[in-house]
Amino acid sequence: MPTVARSYQPQIQPIFDRPRLPIVAARVKQPYDAFLVLDVEATCLQGAGFDWPNEIIEWPVCLLRWKDKSSKGMASQLEVVDVFRSFVKPTWKPQLSKFCTELTGITQAQVNLAPTFPKVLKTFAKFLARHGLIDLKNGRILQRFCWCSDGPFDIRDFVVKQCFISKIPMPLWLRGDVLDVRRLVSAWGMSEQLTALAIHNLRHRRYFQSTTAHYFHSLNIPQQLRVLGLGQFQGREHCGMDDTRNIARVLIELARQGIRLEPNTPINPNRRWGWMGRPGEVLEYYLF
Repeated sequence: MPTVARSYQPQIQPIFDRPRLPIVAARVKQPYDAFLVLDVEATCLQGAGFDWPNEIIEWPVCLLRWKDKSSKGMASQLEVVDVFRSFVKPTWKPQLSKFCTELTGITQAQVNLAPTFPKVLKTFAKFLARHGLIDLKNGRILQRFCWCSDGPFDIRDFVVKQCFISKIPMPLWLRGDVLDVRRLVSAWGMSEQLTALAIHNLRHRRYFQSTTAHYFHSLNIPQQLRVLGLGQFQGREHCGMDDTRNIARVLIELARQGIRLEPNTPINPNRRWGWMGRPGEVLEYYLF
């Protein structure tokens, strides 16, 4: 059997640059009736990681529903039917860092005038109830909806931390696993790359072994748009509302291509960090 050296690097056109062929919408059975795309912005310091006690300062959501779902659950066409946006007033560290303002575009004046996180959740719950997704009296879920985000961070990290800082339980309608859109698109891109690699090797009668992890790349939002042939990012990156709208564009395209949309990332609402003391208490000595 022909062999190649380990140093062999196949010359494959990157998935970002290969022309995209038009795809006819493919209806598949979709288990969820609605999707809530969330991309929060939070307080931050330059160099601080996801273990920092960030506070949410923007809560933007796009609500998507099917336009063509049949009685058997077959669908391929999603659309944005409404949006919700609120800035949020931080309480542990009310003063935004210069880095945070430059990154997100959110000003001190905007958060100073904003409601606190518990009040934002109450207003947002009314938004959900108005669309028939929850019972406002008890928070019970009335329709099957799925939270979606770019990576697991928004709910896994930011929401869990914020609920602790605000001394509130995570609402029933915020619990449960989420659809990590970045993970889904990155896996799809990896599959595309490996398919191109296999075709290349067959054409050149070459064989080599590799792990799929070698080709896996976590794609940010602009890269997801490019790999799906959707063009440029629309708006300002790290503006929560603009990020959310662009993630919604990605989700709509995935649905059009016949990809089943369902949670792929577990969330632990009881997750804890070392800086957490009593409910609402941040042990600052632990941070430095």
